[in-house]
Amino acid sequence: MLKSGDRVPDFELPTADMNMLRLSDFAGKKNLVVYFYPKDDTPGCTMEAIEFSELAGDFAALDTLVLGVSADSCISHGDFRDKYGLTVELVADVDGEACEAYGVMQVKNKDGVEHRGIQRSTFVIDKDGVIRHALYGVTPKAHAEDVLSLVRAL
Repeated sequence: MLKSGDRVPDFELPTADMNMLRLSDFAGKKNLVVYFYPKDDTPGCTMEAIEFSELAGDFAALDTLVLGVSADSCISHGDFRDKYGLTVELVADVDGEACEAYGVMQVKNKDGVEHRGIQRSTFVIDKDGVIRHALYGVTPKAHAEDVLSLVRAL
């Protein structure tokens, strides 16, 4: 698992619009909030994405880009974004490489069956590419506001 003070693992992944996004392209330019979530269009993930989208202007005013990452496809991300009018950039990690690098893939138990899935987690990254906050196992309700407070303190 990553922790505060670690250099951010770089990734290059497609967005909902199928444009490639490389994290290192923002080095020296923007703070980043990278949040990992389990699945498009599920109750908790929808709540989290809507709350981040509602605060997008506040994050932008702090020179911060918010990226949502899950293992869903670009098409799924596009449908999710369009259905709820989301303004955060959604990134598709279909192969799970970024999820593994950030330590968010966890063994989950549902109805007595174990499977690997994404643990809801958020990383606040400064313009130098250093993780300032690594938050694992977060709950979606009011999480975006909590993260905004952390960004304000950068």
